[in-house]
Amino acid sequence: MPIVRLSQNHAFGPEDIKVISAAYEQTLSSLGLIDRADPLTKIVAEKIIECAQMGERDPVRLRDCALKSLQG
Repeated sequence: MPIVRLSQNHAFGPEDIKVISAAYEQTLSSLGLIDRADPLTKIVAEKIIECAQMGERDPVRLRDCALKSLQG
């Protein structure tokens, strides 16, 4: 799972990782991404981590933030 590997490079605690992982799964589902080897999954993970670095800890808002950043 790219999100766990990528998030280990940042100062996130175990609870933060759970929220980030939930947002990641929700975002992949929203995009219809099933294949975890798809390069887009890494981009999704990076976008979620960027949003989390801004202080967001709600999985729905993290998902929305990532989706919005992918659109524009």
